[in-house]
Amino acid sequence: MKLTYTGKTKDVYSLEDGNYLLKFKDDVTGENGVFDPGANTVGLSIEGAGKAGLRLTAFFFEALKEKGIPTHYIDANIEEGTMTVKPAEVFGKGLEVICRYRAVGSFLRRFSMYAEEGQELDAFVEVTLKDDERQDPPISEDALHMLGILSKDEYKVLKDLTQQIGNVVKEELAKKEIELYDIKFEFGRVGDSREIVLIDEISGGNMRAYKAGKYIEPLQLEKLMLEN
Repeated sequence: MKLTYTGKTKDVYSLEDGNYLLKFKDDVTGENGVFDPGANTVGLSIEGAGKAGLRLTAFFFEALKEKGIPTHYIDANIEEGTMTVKPAEVFGKGLEVICRYRAVGSFLRRFSMYAEEGQELDAFVEVTLKDDERQDPPISEDALHMLGILSKDEYKVLKDLTQQIGNVVKEELAKKEIELYDIKFEFGRVGDSREIVLIDEISGGNMRAYKAGKYIEPLQLEKLMLEN
């Protein structure tokens, strides 16, 4: 097992069989000690956040598997804090895809002249470049195509998968009377067919979820979702 990449919230190891092992860490993104799933830096470390994120990720990836929605997920070892995944090729140098159900975060900051905080959005899909130096700038479908990052047909698949997966997460949260405001995904191509699949994670660290109008912290979200 060889360490191949150190990320903000996970370390990635290559395995002898060609797959990869993701090791979840307790670091979460944010600024000045305040959690923010849209931030570009590690803002704080929360004890237990890694395993909590993995539990929720495994829960959602298993739910997607049952519905036939493609992911890179193979299996997870909660005690070790690891997840085994298929190798995937990211788009360009990496994209983040956000599905928005309410106006909060960076969307509200950019469009506050027109948007009211918390107003409903219809599963609005937004793509950003993974570029910390430039604060993950949003990029349009046309620009993705012209820059050779993503074809127009691939964009349609990406958008459709984003809304499908976002709605699965939204429905699962609703079973616990929790409302999803927005969620961030990553995608990649796998295998010789270069099928577009969901990669990375689905955890409290990459979404904003609220209950009775109150924001739920990542560790609390895992407890609320997975408790009997």
